[in-house]
Amino acid sequence: MKPNSRKAKGRYLQNIVRDRIIKMFPRLTKDDIRCSMMSENGADVKLTSTMARRLFPYSIECKNREDFKQLFSHFRQAEKHTDLEPLLVIKSNGKTPLAIINLEHLFELQED
Repeated sequence: MKPNSRKAKGRYLQNIVRDRIIKMFPRLTKDDIRCSMMSENGADVKLTSTMARRLFPYSIECKNREDFKQLFSHFRQAEKHTDLEPLLVIKSNGKTPLAIINLEHLFELQED
């Protein structure tokens, strides 16, 4: 894949996340939350105002990669077990376990 295509994929996902946060919190604008420029240090989606950080207290890193296929396969396995909300917990040796949930489910949790 060409570097420009990779960058476009990354921007696409960043924009989805930014727009979804703004939709969830209508008081926020694109001045409160913005996508980082390519190769800019820090989070991929920047919460630039105190209000944005208070409403959505997460450091956001976006990765849109094909090599996550196996994770999606495991997540589908969790979906098939029951009609409950799927949760995939992953761990690597010496690392802290991570929880993977559907992005929309994350936003639903924040709205409660």
